Amino acid sequence: MIYVKVYRVQGEVLLAACDEELLGKTFREGELKLEVKERFYRGELVDEDALGAMLEEATIANLTGERCVRKAIELGYIDETRVLRIQGVPHAQMAKLFL
Repeated sequence: MIYVKVYRVQGEVLLAACDEELLGKTFREGELKLEVKERFYRGELVDEDALGAMLEEATIANLTGERCVRKAIELGYIDETRVLRIQGVPHAQMAKLFL
């Protein structure tokens, strides 16, 4: 399961999503630090398939964890060569540009 939380600010739709078991944890590697904060990520608990519709609506996404990042890659929202790994945990961000 994946935690998802949607923020709507000034016309943007920000989706924060993380694998359930990562919530509340912090990962460090060298100078990098990834905090999977409950106040940012904890929203609705959904299965991977529900993530697709949410990514379609999102203009910005912040994704952490194997399942949610893999699903975003499968759906073409994230380029797997752009995924950052901190202590082996994948993290990716997406922004849709409208020209």
